[in-house]
Amino acid sequence: MPTHYIQANTNGRLHPASEPSIAPLNRGFLYGDAIYEVWRTYHGVIFAWEEHWKRMRASALAVHMKLEVEPVRILAEIRRTVSAFRERVTTPGELYIRLQVTRGAGPIGLDTALADKPDFLLLVQACPELPIAKEREGLKLSVATTLRRNPAQSLDPAWKTGNYLNNLLCLREARARGADDVVILNLAGEVTEASVANIAFARGGGFVTPPLSAGILGGITRGLILGAVSAAAGIRGSEEPILPADFASMDECFLLSTTKDLVPVGEIDGVKFRLGPDSVASRLKRAFARAAREYATAHPELAA
Repeated sequence: MPTHYIQANTNGRLHPASEPSIAPLNRGFLYGDAIYEVWRTYHGVIFAWEEHWKRMRASALAVHMKLEVEPVRILAEIRRTVSAFRERVTTPGELYIRLQVTRGAGPIGLDTALADKPDFLLLVQACPELPIAKEREGLKLSVATTLRRNPAQSLDPAWKTGNYLNNLLCLREARARGADDVVILNLAGEVTEASVANIAFARGGGFVTPPLSAGILGGITRGLILGAVSAAAGIRGSEEPILPADFASMDECFLLSTTKDLVPVGEIDGVKFRLGPDSVASRLKRAFARAAREYATAHPELAA
């Protein structure tokens, strides 16, 4: 079976992800009325379990959704789903684990009172790996010019919901120009993030990343890098507003995400950035790898 096989678990029922599993009236399908989280494994252990679960609770609270599934139940369902996945894919390597919770189904209409009961869906697949060439050359990014990040006063990007049309269309624009990913600006013209990753820049031996107030997702990897990981690496990190005009004064650029941790960026719209094993990004990536290894050793109960 090819490694692109995806195992699903809908409300406890195991099935291939290619098989339909939700009702046409499901509100996650109709309206994006859903929240989700993604974990990955390092050394076979689910990484940052509690941090992701805390963010999922916060997303549920923000959209007034009752999160009826408990962490113990979901962890057991993850293990069932992983076991089913490994029966089909014998050499998966590290795993990508996605949990989505929708408000449920019901009569057509936006009123949340029409929802019957929440549904959950788990997806497990091999964790995507960055091609070696991209790791060496860095990603090519382009700034979105036709759309801006939806402001927190509308649909807060800090909520991890099923509404990704803004990101999708911004990415489409950048890809049409030959870029790998996009840099999305807020209404003030400040840098926020990429399509599904936070962004940071190295300057003068340290690094900076946009503040949460710019309108970004509070990334788990971003938080760890700003905290214990950068401290362990002896690299100072800070948050500050960043404008496209600042790119030329930056030494490096990199993306931060759960599935790929730190990914180097080679250029943004022709502005080149430094790469290599002695870069700030590489040093942080090595420190993050050590932290992930230590986490796996300390949390055998989260083996998947």
